[in-house]
Amino acid sequence: MTSETSPLPPPLPEGRIQGREAFADLVRQAVQTMAVTRWTPIVFSDPDFADWPLGERAVIEGLHAWAGRGRQIRWLAHDFSALRQLHPRLVQWRTTWSHIVEAHACSSNGSPALPSAIWTPVWCMERIDPEHGVMVAGSDAPRRLALRERLQACWDRGTPSFPASVLGL
Repeated sequence: MTSETSPLPPPLPEGRIQGREAFADLVRQAVQTMAVTRWTPIVFSDPDFADWPLGERAVIEGLHAWAGRGRQIRWLAHDFSALRQLHPRLVQWRTTWSHIVEAHACSSNGSPALPSAIWTPVWCMERIDPEHGVMVAGSDAPRRLALRERLQACWDRGTPSFPASVLGL
């Protein structure tokens, strides 16, 4: 191994996982794995991202390590105002990497409901009961495909949001 390569992170968990701290740890681990594996595209989805650890220095460093030429990340939310208030480091990261970031606000009206999830080409996680911290994670293709289709449906009915900068008059 050279100094330019990172050791492979431990495999991401599979199956049912429960707990608020387990969720936060899973987000952290997923971002660190993304930084090493360079997966693209990535989708982060949640109604407001209020309880995600997105403002933590380690998460932002992982996103910086992941970001680069050819990468793409999509963010889906009902409303990005909580994210802007609670995660200023992420807002700055989004500004820096605006050319690889797309974000849509997806209304809470209609079907399907906006998942609280992370989707990658090889692994995904979805909170099936955010209130109690219950999630399922896995790398099986049917689960990833089903989640990807629901995320795409939300993306298609959403509108661009969470701009890199806000212009005022």
